[in-house]
Amino acid sequence: MASVNPFDVSDSDEEAERRPNETVDTERSPSEGAPGPPPGNAFSLPADAEPPTLLLSSNRTSPSGEGMSVSAAATSTMAGGVETRVSVDVIAAQLLRDQYILTALEFHTELLEAGRELPRLRDYFSNPGNFERQSGTPPAKDQVLGPGGPLNRAGSISTLDSLDFARYSDDGNRESDERVAESEVASQERKNFKSSPEIQEPIRPLEKRALNFLVNEYLLKNEYKLSSITFSDENDDQDFELWDDVGLNIPKPPDLLQLYRNGGSTLSSPTDKVDASVGVAFGDLPGNCVSREPQKKPDLSQQQQSEVVQELEYQLNLLNSEKQSLAEQIKKLQSEIQILKKSVSFPPPATLELCSSSSSSKPCSTNPPSVPSLDNGQYLDIRGVSEAGNDLVSTSTQNTSQSQQQTCNKTTSQQRAQFDQPNRKLSPAFQQALLSFCRMCSESRLGAEVSRIADSEESVMLMLGRCLPHIVPNVLLAKREELIPLILCTACLHPEPKERDQLLHILFNLIKRPDDEQRQMILTGCVAFARHVGPTRVEAELLPQCWEQINHKYPERRLLVAEACGALAPYLPKEIRSSLVLSMLQQMLTEDKADMVREAVVKSLGIIMGYIDDSDKYAQGFELMLLSLGDPSERVVNAVHQVFIPAFAAWTTELGTLHTALIPSLLARIEKLLTQGEHGLDEHKLHVFLSALQSLIPPLFAVVLQNAPFTSRAKPHEDIPAIEVTRFPRPASPLQDMAIIIGNRELLSSLLLLYDHQLEHEGTTGWESLLWVVNQLLPQLIEIVGRINVTSSTCVHEFSRFFWRFCRTFGKIFTNTKVKPQFQEILRLSEENVDASAGNGILTKATVPIYATGVLTCYNQEEDRKLLVGFLEDVMTTLSLSHAPLDSLKASFVELGANPVYHELLLTVLWYGVVHTSALVRCTAARMFELLVKGVNETLVAQRVVPALITLSSDPEISVRIATIPAFGTIMETVTQKELLERVKMQLASFLEDPQYQDQHSLHMEIIRTFGRVGPNAEPRFRDDFVLPHLHKLALANNSQSVESKRIDIAIHLFEAYSALSCCFISEEVMVNHFLPGLRCLHADMEQLSPEHEVILGSMIKECEIKVENRGISDAQGSISIASSLVGEDAKTKFLSKMGQLTTSGAMLANVFQRKK
Repeated sequence: MASVNPFDVSDSDEEAERRPNETVDTERSPSEGAPGPPPGNAFSLPADAEPPTLLLSSNRTSPSGEGMSVSAAATSTMAGGVETRVSVDVIAAQLLRDQYILTALEFHTELLEAGRELPRLRDYFSNPGNFERQSGTPPAKDQVLGPGGPLNRAGSISTLDSLDFARYSDDGNRESDERVAESEVASQERKNFKSSPEIQEPIRPLEKRALNFLVNEYLLKNEYKLSSITFSDENDDQDFELWDDVGLNIPKPPDLLQLYRNGGSTLSSPTDKVDASVGVAFGDLPGNCVSREPQKKPDLSQQQQSEVVQELEYQLNLLNSEKQSLAEQIKKLQSEIQILKKSVSFPPPATLELCSSSSSSKPCSTNPPSVPSLDNGQYLDIRGVSEAGNDLVSTSTQNTSQSQQQTCNKTTSQQRAQFDQPNRKLSPAFQQALLSFCRMCSESRLGAEVSRIADSEESVMLMLGRCLPHIVPNVLLAKREELIPLILCTACLHPEPKERDQLLHILFNLIKRPDDEQRQMILTGCVAFARHVGPTRVEAELLPQCWEQINHKYPERRLLVAEACGALAPYLPKEIRSSLVLSMLQQMLTEDKADMVREAVVKSLGIIMGYIDDSDKYAQGFELMLLSLGDPSERVVNAVHQVFIPAFAAWTTELGTLHTALIPSLLARIEKLLTQGEHGLDEHKLHVFLSALQSLIPPLFAVVLQNAPFTSRAKPHEDIPAIEVTRFPRPASPLQDMAIIIGNRELLSSLLLLYDHQLEHEGTTGWESLLWVVNQLLPQLIEIVGRINVTSSTCVHEFSRFFWRFCRTFGKIFTNTKVKPQFQEILRLSEENVDASAGNGILTKATVPIYATGVLTCYNQEEDRKLLVGFLEDVMTTLSLSHAPLDSLKASFVELGANPVYHELLLTVLWYGVVHTSALVRCTAARMFELLVKGVNETLVAQRVVPALITLSSDPEISVRIATIPAFGTIMETVTQKELLERVKMQLASFLEDPQYQDQHSLHMEIIRTFGRVGPNAEPRFRDDFVLPHLHKLALANNSQSVESKRIDIAIHLFEAYSALSCCFISEEVMVNHFLPGLRCLHADMEQLSPEHEVILGSMIKECEIKVENRGISDAQGSISIASSLVGEDAKTKFLSKMGQLTTSGAMLANVFQRKK
């Protein structure tokens, strides 16, 4: 027996081919089997025996001991007597088996330099798992046993980094030169000496975002919520809700704990990955390399061997049972194929059965592990072309058993395609080998999907359900709405509930912050889905998606939920509408902080009210209406009036509770508010209730029309005239349009004709709804109006608008015959109706302005205008003659004066007062001009106002002349025409300089009060040349006033006027000549009359003097000294501190705090 040199590698591959009688080990396919040993080998095996090598499946198989391997010592004891050349692959296998890693590495490097790369060594050194030691791995035979146990061999510095593995990556260019220079290997080895944590590569942005996501996820899962919140705040540029926000186009990795337990690599099940470590099978060695003494140095202990044997026997039993099951399935499918072949009229082409038990023991192709095997559909599988060499795609019925094994032969009910068969006699094995050169991929998930063509609707849905979760994360956010049709269609038709839930979850999380258009698209899809699947699936599948995002951190996502609740309302079970959905919306209305979300909630609540039919929910709906009306956001309140209240009113109309419960409830709350607000009315709440009443006017009128005696006679036809455009007030939303509430414009027009005829000729007998309005609603409203504060312009305006809309909606005939008579009965225009002493007569209440502006202005025809003019004239006359307060008349003028249409009408009323015989009436007219001047254009002021005031200024009665002064002052404040201002200035000058007015104490006080009011806003020239000089004269004259009461009155009014004017810019000349002298005169009065005012005046005088000094310095030096400005600030501070000590209250005192320079 000749010894064999295992390292004799001088022969090349060509030399091996020239030795036909020598055993040369080559790579063989699994189907070829292993060559048997020579006949003389004592360890020869039968020809049909399987190789005895048993490889254990492990994710990280150690190459040193987890396989039942042949001893390396067998290389020196061979059965043959002829010297045999051993291939380099056998040598490499033996080196790896015996853990001669460094030697194998050097061997691999030399082969690379020689251009003869060995796949075995390449695969071994490219697998990191081969360099990870496991604690349970038995020591190799060459390990040294130390005192504490086996000592591991020191690791080589030439490990993974020594090789250029990029050349062997899946996406690398393998056609490049694969030679590795020796210098490159050495340089890589030197790099390994420097590898340490201190010189690691800096973290990349995407790596940081991925780690941030995993860390935040770990904190949340382990109840570190505060830490998670802080961590999120410190990384506010990242969305921790979505893995897609990280920016990596890969699926989300396992959580941090799983990564830690797996040592940085994810666990893979045996079905997901094959063992990547390199082992040596029995067939890889020559037949004469079997060891004669295999048990001298066993690799495993007896206990471990027994455990391995038991495990293998168990696996063998499983495989045998699965083999039997598959054999039965194959037989069944073959019988079905025979039946189908017989049913086809034409002879089928010759095909190759992929899963024949007689041709090969190789199992048929299965689905990749990531693709579900239970498809319940039919596919055309093109993978058989590459795997078995078929010239046509044979089809068969899908196997739906739970064995997770997909059959290869599938059938369809459709006619199968036919292909031309070559007149050749190639063996099936050769065909398969030949077609294997077609580069097709069916091993990956995507490859499996591509290779299987769906031929039925159900199989298409299954394919989409599998692919969409992988497609969505890789689509740009701005274009993801393009996927909505696919997602919805698949979610509708997919047979698996779990997959449908996943797809709907993707739909609601498709876009991070969807805009209006994207939300509309998603909602459109949700409605289409609901129409297709029905209420049960909407409740079970769509609503949970809404519930999950009800507290999402992005308002756009919560807005989508709020809008979806309304959009899906028609397609939900009625019990769910009135319970779960209503509760969800109520929670969002009370808790959500975003205005736009609450606005959408209110609109959705309105839609719910349009579909709800549970009368027990009326109270909840009423509370929701009040809650939303009190929302601080104007857009939410607008949504209530536009959507919620009309829908709620329509429901109460059907219940018959609109005029019996809803409107009376609001009126009761208004009355309660007025009762509680005697010392201060909550005007906001009053506005809330009154605006709700105003929105209920159209539905109330619809109830009156629909319950009228003539309703049954109303039939729309072409001869009915169209409704005037101005017949009804402009509705706030389509839901308040009378035509929409009634049904259509033709029916409404017919009802209106019968309504007017009934009111004018037939009366209201038996018309219960209208009688309720006339006999209960109107009297209660008029009584409420009489209780509100007439000086509150807001309340007057709100009730005025309410009555205006009420009268316009119910029509002119109703207003003239039902509304006006009730007001006129209360407002009996006589002096008996006014309590001059107490001032609480009905003409002094808000009833007057509300009747004038809310009822008499509804229609603007000539008779209506005459009625309004007559009413105002009568009120002015009555109040004047009764010496009653003029607040109700002023409120009427203010409300009407806001509309330019009524300016001429008001001037007509005032001219009536100007020419009235009673001085009291003329005096009232003069005071009313002050209210009207601000809103009237300058042309009317010049043509109508000033002439009237000039007339009154020469009135015989001094009180009338004094009453014109505020109006003249207002003209000086608002008008810009110089000629007009000069006329007013001359008239005021006559009041001040005419000797007949020197002792008119009331006139002087009125002039000082007017100067203090209009001076700051008047033209600067008028203020400097007229106002301040005359104030100086009045202050000087007051020093010599002998009557102390008159002196203190003038002084107080002068103090308020000077306080207001001190805020204005005053030239140095005027300051020195008029302002400061006037203040000193006033200071002299206050020293004797009011010491507290005297202190403040002293500060004002000192500050003005400092201003004058500073201006002189600035003129000389061109700049203001910092020190002088500080002194001025100090004086200002002292002045303001003294002002806080005053007990006298006046309108002008507040102006002191509005200082400006």
